[in-house]
Amino acid sequence: MRAVLLLSVLVFVSACTGLPKNVEPVSEFEVDRYLGRWYEIARLDNYFERGLSNITATYSPREDGGVVVANRGYSEKKSAWQESTGKAYFVGDKNRAHLKVSFFGPVYATYAVFELDKEDYQYAFVSGSSTKNLWFLSRTPTVSEELMEQFKRRAGELGFDTNALILVDHKPRN
Repeated sequence: MRAVLLLSVLVFVSACTGLPKNVEPVSEFEVDRYLGRWYEIARLDNYFERGLSNITATYSPREDGGVVVANRGYSEKKSAWQESTGKAYFVGDKNRAHLKVSFFGPVYATYAVFELDKEDYQYAFVSGSSTKNLWFLSRTPTVSEELMEQFKRRAGELGFDTNALILVDHKPRN
């Protein structure tokens, strides 16, 4: 019975850090260049960001070799900022942009950068463990129409529902 329970837990944990079919994390990833603030440009809906605008993610190093993940967004409904801080660790090779991230104790989820501006680290296309989790991040709160089309085209090729994308508003807030 213990073996079955342990196997079930291992299958669940590996599923949470797995990758969608055909999504391949970028290689030659330099986490130090990825650190800092990113603006969420677009995403597929998820309960933890529902109703938020002005969403940013700020990454910084942890003493244990992981990454601090600090997410922030403005709730119109509550007229207040909401923040959540988590931790991320590489799944395997540190030169491959496949991490596991946790905001809730021992439960981890996939964070996989599948396209990246490797020259300047100015934009990133990020997937979760399934095609229901997708984010477009940029170092700036707005991007060109060409880059947005590139994101939609690439995500669509990989099976993400780009018709369901939420474009994140970045109006100035106090």
